[in-house]
Amino acid sequence: MDFDKSINEFVSFLKNAKKASATVVAYRKDIAQLLDYLKKGGKANLKEITMEDLNGFLALLSAQNYTAKSVSRKINSLKTFYRFLALNKLVEVNVAATITHPKFESKAPRILTRMEYRALRDTCREDARTAAVVELLLQTGMRIGELSALTIESLGDTTIKIPAIEGHPEREVPTNKAAKEALEKYLKVRPKSQVKSLFVTKTGRPLLIRNIRTAIDRYFKLAGISGAKVNDLRHTFIAHHLAAGASPVLIAKLAGHKRIATAEKYLEFIKDLPIAKTKLDEL
Repeated sequence: MDFDKSINEFVSFLKNAKKASATVVAYRKDIAQLLDYLKKGGKANLKEITMEDLNGFLALLSAQNYTAKSVSRKINSLKTFYRFLALNKLVEVNVAATITHPKFESKAPRILTRMEYRALRDTCREDARTAAVVELLLQTGMRIGELSALTIESLGDTTIKIPAIEGHPEREVPTNKAAKEALEKYLKVRPKSQVKSLFVTKTGRPLLIRNIRTAIDRYFKLAGISGAKVNDLRHTFIAHHLAAGASPVLIAKLAGHKRIATAEKYLEFIKDLPIAKTKLDEL
């Protein structure tokens, strides 16, 4: 199989596996970079590629000052690509199987302080839609893509049904007092629309992820909160509840983690957070 056909089939494989769209884009870019390197080295067939070729590609990345974390991410792409090739018998040997990841320190997540997330709430309080978005992200720990996919039908009396998207299964999370009040205020002013999306624009169209990012980034700036992004509201939900004594098992379930260990990793980042007997609905 030629390089161009292999990458197109690989992308189809990733999409069928319901990988996140951002993951598909990143993997395609990484593999295109690899194949371009191999072409320049005179290789034209996947079966010609050796482990030395792959190590040469990784060595080039390091020489071009890619960080260890970036190289590790590209290795993930490379290994996934070769698992796909081996699964479909497009190569006889998975020459990427024994490649190891470089060691690097994971950057600590940005966790908002109580003063910061309260300042964010106060700043967007008069914007009912953004206030509801912030409250849902902060009170449920859902991902921004999950929030964007919510519909009117997602709302229950005491829970929100988060739809299955991009490899993450459907789940229900409880709605606390703060989230309910913010949603009620938003629904009163929500533009009339034929679409089922919970959050819509002024013209009644679904509110896209980029719209959500732009709005919250604006309010971060207005609130004087530096170095924070939308996903840090999710980090804040997880970290503050763990600091308050919530079980990693419970938090992993609410946040939609596939492994409890993902929630447990936050335990090393909450040492400086104030310990308080904070209930989940008092964040």
